[in-house]
Amino acid sequence: MTPAATHDAGLEARQRRTMAVPAEVLRQVRLIDLRTRRIVNSLFAGEYRSIFKGHGMEFAEVREYQAGDEVRSIDWNVTARMRRPFVKRYIEERELTVMLAVDLSGSARFGTVNRFKSEMASELAAVLAMSAIRNNDRVGLLLFTDRVEHVVPPGKGRRHALRIVRDALVHEPVGHGTDLPEALDYLRRMLRHHAIVFVISDAFDAGLDRPLKLLSQRHDVIIATLEDPSESELPNIGLARFVDPESGATVDIDTNDARVRATFATAVTRERQDRRSLFRRLSVDEIPMSTATGYLEPLLRFFRMRDRRQRHHA
Repeated sequence: MTPAATHDAGLEARQRRTMAVPAEVLRQVRLIDLRTRRIVNSLFAGEYRSIFKGHGMEFAEVREYQAGDEVRSIDWNVTARMRRPFVKRYIEERELTVMLAVDLSGSARFGTVNRFKSEMASELAAVLAMSAIRNNDRVGLLLFTDRVEHVVPPGKGRRHALRIVRDALVHEPVGHGTDLPEALDYLRRMLRHHAIVFVISDAFDAGLDRPLKLLSQRHDVIIATLEDPSESELPNIGLARFVDPESGATVDIDTNDARVRATFATAVTRERQDRRSLFRRLSVDEIPMSTATGYLEPLLRFFRMRDRRQRHHA
């Protein structure tokens, strides 16, 4: 058996080991369903559809030419036969595939303002899933840590979207670390046709360039980066011990030292700049999100930015 086949077999085995969903999780699913349906219907009803267009056109009919029709749409055979101009009319092939890749590593189960990053990721995934379903698109889910842990193939319908929400909430990750390049490679092998891929993560480790480049060459990749305010600057609280939630490693830092705090802030800024430089180079859109402000405003800004950009290039 090849390593890839072994990996897939192990993944299927983990997915079969499911338990009855606790009542508390079902209650959370219902609450998220109600909240996201309201958000999708009131805020994102037209936004999603306007920026994610079908990947092709389907012939609909031939009709008589009208002022303003493009000359290139004239059906010359029908025009010659009818002795007056007729044009071909096409409709957009609306159905799309949306894939949600959600990071469930140890660092995602962290937050100092309002909620954990993992909670924000689950609700963001729910909003995107409901937006896709509302537009009759197919949506799937991939949950990952330092391995691909759970996959829901793209499907349609509200019941399918609720399954995605439930799985994102109920899944107990096996791994603690993050291997985003492996998750991107898995998506590239899995997705046979053009898809919109939302990657929801807080970790962007080394080795991302090539897998992200290969995935973005065929698919529309959008990165939602999750952050917490405490990750941007060290608090001045004296000698403190910090624990890496993924590796478990600890480090003692004197946060009273202004030089230490400045060095940390500089490193965070440089990391963000490098990440955004990579995304720009690969034409990958980023949606920065913080546990302090939530996902609604950043997502709306992204939709509106995409809409303006498409109008500009139209």
